[in-house]
Amino acid sequence: MNEIRNFIEDITLISDSDWQFFSSKLQEVKFKKNTPLLKIGEIEKHLSFITKGIIRLYIPKDEFDLTFGFVFNNAFITAYDSLLTQSPSEYQIETLTETILWRISNKDLQEVYEKTNSGNIIGRKMAENMFLIKSKRELSLLSQTAEERYLDLFSNRPELLQQIPLKYIASYIGITPQALSRIRKRIT
Repeated sequence: MNEIRNFIEDITLISDSDWQFFSSKLQEVKFKKNTPLLKIGEIEKHLSFITKGIIRLYIPKDEFDLTFGFVFNNAFITAYDSLLTQSPSEYQIETLTETILWRISNKDLQEVYEKTNSGNIIGRKMAENMFLIKSKRELSLLSQTAEERYLDLFSNRPELLQQIPLKYIASYIGITPQALSRIRKRIT
């Protein structure tokens, strides 16, 4: 649980009393590899922090899934749009490896926002960070070629290429596995 406090304190200082209140609401949950955390049509009920594992966000399709995000250790994960609106999710979230999460329910999260001094600051800064990640991804899809996206991914997130099946990476950069294979051959 120290990872969570360290992560939060990189954003803003949190008093011991605020931390005690927040951490008392957290529940540790362990998942096996390839376990769905949220399916299409379900409403997100938690904000989770990954202390171990890799999680994928995707839209399932008949031919191949449309992967649009990966989240790793020491980061928060949620279907944020579903959590905010309490409406059914339009995508799925699943573990790609054995995963350990610390979860807080949406109800408890709202209580943390209401009763702590640092809760709203942390929530705002996390929302801003999620927006920047999403914006960067959208811009890369609009302004870069598939090869440029792959090279960018390779240089910025090499752990993706070592731990995630190539079919998911291909989907993430917006191409077929065959097209990714051709790009990889051309590069090497």
